[in-house]
Amino acid sequence: MKPKTLRTLPDLRREMAAWRDKGLRYAVVPTMGAIHEGHMQLVREGLRRADRVITTIFVNPKQFAAHEDLDKYPRDEPGDLLKLGKAGSNAVYLPRPDDIYPPGFSTSVSLTGPARAGLEDRFRPHFFTGVATIVAKLLVQTGADLAMFGEKDYQQLRVVTRMARDLDLPTEVIGIPTVREDDGLAMSSRNVYLSFAERRRATAIFQNLNLAAEAIRNGRVPSQAAAQAARRLRDQGFKIDYVTARNAETLARPSIPGERLRLLAAAWNGKTRLIDNIAV
Repeated sequence: MKPKTLRTLPDLRREMAAWRDKGLRYAVVPTMGAIHEGHMQLVREGLRRADRVITTIFVNPKQFAAHEDLDKYPRDEPGDLLKLGKAGSNAVYLPRPDDIYPPGFSTSVSLTGPARAGLEDRFRPHFFTGVATIVAKLLVQTGADLAMFGEKDYQQLRVVTRMARDLDLPTEVIGIPTVREDDGLAMSSRNVYLSFAERRRATAIFQNLNLAAEAIRNGRVPSQAAAQAARRLRDQGFKIDYVTARNAETLARPSIPGERLRLLAAAWNGKTRLIDNIAV
């Protein structure tokens, strides 16, 4: 099935109004393109929970710093549309930057809570303001009942969930488990940057997170288990931004025995920054 392509806000609103007029419940899958199996799984999960799915493709300039890979970020509109069609997406919204951020645009979403946990925000301080602003716009523009996000970007999921709750947005944010390659590597659009040797080494992040989670379940102090995982990854050639255990809901450091935890990691594999996380 070829998804219907919508490029302007009036086109989007007409299509969404038509779905609403038919009494349809629908989900939105926000993406930056470079569609892979992880995105396709979000579409499938959306269709399992709703009557229709609209996927958005927008490489958001407001979540990239000047030194980051905005210009090099992988783009493949024909391939993306083909994959989304195979996954069953009913429509795809592809706005232009000037449509999302027209001249004079001067509003952003201000964040605390999970967005100030000292994880991605420590290394990319601009990032979540850009994410929250575009996600808020897309939820308002689509008026979707559900918004599907992968757990691979776990801090992002917690930030978006908190934002939608705090702003009383009527869209329910749904987190979907990370989709992985057969060897455990979390699927990511940036995996295409990895050389053959880097791709083989990349699985060590997931492996060491699992070792740390097992150690915590066997009674080891979470901070010690995370520190040991970081040391192992350094020994394997990674440059570490963080490996840490946090409260699974708030992303605060653990403080209560038995609280639900999440292990999160960000590490450089050559010139490519990879992130991953697992439940404990």
